[in-house]
Amino acid sequence: MIAIVDYEAGNLTSVARALSKIGYKHQITGDPAVIAHAERVIFPGVGAAGAAMESLKRRGLDMALKDVMESGRPLLGICLGTQVILERSLENSADCLGLIKGEVSLFTTDMKAADGSRLKIPHMGWNTIALQCEHPVFAGCPENAEFYFVHSYYPDPGDTESVIATTDYGISFASVIGFENLVACQFHPEKSGRPGLRILENFCRWQPC
Repeated sequence: MIAIVDYEAGNLTSVARALSKIGYKHQITGDPAVIAHAERVIFPGVGAAGAAMESLKRRGLDMALKDVMESGRPLLGICLGTQVILERSLENSADCLGLIKGEVSLFTTDMKAADGSRLKIPHMGWNTIALQCEHPVFAGCPENAEFYFVHSYYPDPGDTESVIATTDYGISFASVIGFENLVACQFHPEKSGRPGLRILENFCRWQPC
């Protein structure tokens, strides 16, 4: 069974619908005991880092997620779930889970596109990723596939070896990060059509070394 972590940060039903579409059993849960017995875990979310961390700690889900990481079971972060796996977020000056070294930074308002036009914040809409290394969760994804982003903050890992893919939006930022049994996407695979479903299906089959 795949546990979808519920910590009052939204974005759960779209993930559940995507898993149903590709035929994998799942449960939306905020119960650490259920997460402890799940075969793999998806950690989605939208909203602010400070409120997310407060909810995770209040429910005991911060420790549950750390236990998943330590157990070696596959763990997938999505959007806000990708940001708070780092050590700290500039949003709300929040101390985060620290599953990967680094912090979460804010896009500046003066960023420009290649043609000189000013870019809007949040980064919202379709964009591509550039894989920096091969990863089983991204096997078979078309090279120029586009994925759906909605965010004003972005992951800034402290170790380049944890960067799986980058995306250009005024700057080049880490749009997919990971370490051992953890992989996390700043974009929303559940809202990214066929390429996104391919990522979710790969994750559901992935057996980390």
